[in-house]
Amino acid sequence: MPKHLNDAASVSGSSTSTDNSSSRKRKRPSSKKTNGGGSKRLDAADDDDATPAKKPFSDKHHLVANGHRRNSTSKAARDPLDEARAVAVRQPAPPVVDHDGLSRAAKGTRTRLQETPEQAAARMEKMRGAVRTLLECVGEDPDREGLLDTPSRYAKAMLFFTKGYQVNVDDLVNNALFNEGHNEMIVVKDIEVHSLCEHHLVPFNGKMHIGYIPRNTVIGLSKLPRIAEMYARRLQVQERLTKEVANAVMDILKPQGVAVVMESSHLCMVMRGVEQTSTSTITSCVLGCFERKSKTRNEFLSLVGINR
Repeated sequence: MPKHLNDAASVSGSSTSTDNSSSRKRKRPSSKKTNGGGSKRLDAADDDDATPAKKPFSDKHHLVANGHRRNSTSKAARDPLDEARAVAVRQPAPPVVDHDGLSRAAKGTRTRLQETPEQAAARMEKMRGAVRTLLECVGEDPDREGLLDTPSRYAKAMLFFTKGYQVNVDDLVNNALFNEGHNEMIVVKDIEVHSLCEHHLVPFNGKMHIGYIPRNTVIGLSKLPRIAEMYARRLQVQERLTKEVANAVMDILKPQGVAVVMESSHLCMVMRGVEQTSTSTITSCVLGCFERKSKTRNEFLSLVGINR
């Protein structure tokens, strides 16, 4: 046979042998020894049948902790409290101004407001005795010259610091509401505020900015600082003070929205505790359109100098 034909036959035979070998490898059945030492032939399908398929999770695995069925197992697990928070209904807040004109009256506000001169004198004497006891407890001599009148002075000062409880809102506003057909933002900024921290009975001082967008009716500009002072002259925390001023303006004027921002320094952080003399605390409360519209809110913050 000519050499070139012999080479071609050799290549063809090698290729056929390789294909047959590959085919045998693909079709080679698996074998498994039996207990008798023999060999048992199993197909790939038999191997699958030999391994039992995993059962799907039962329904109880699809329940979250609060007993509700999850919509899809492909969704990420959630905190069971999320649903409770989502459907929580905000409880209606108590009225800002009571029927007698007082706002957020304390437990003894009406008693103090309605007391007779004899009862007022008895209250003052009780307070003087309490201050004298405090002086004795810190190791001072309440009978020395510099402290003789301190109990009386401090008692009068405390009554002044907390006079906001007795303010009648109707008397404060004094019908200073005017229908001007104005519907643009009004801001009174840098209102000085002085109040007493209810945790340590030491002052915190700062500035408050009040803005609102009226529904045609505007309030006398001086009334906004007076409303701020009414709530500041109490035992307070800054967060509640900010919220109370905003709610009061909203209740009195019924505007489209109200925004209040307060920045202050707390002597309970300056004179004691961490003793941070340069820190300030900023709180805010936005209602109505200021809460719904970021553009309106940002305009107010820019006007009062917060977005700087």
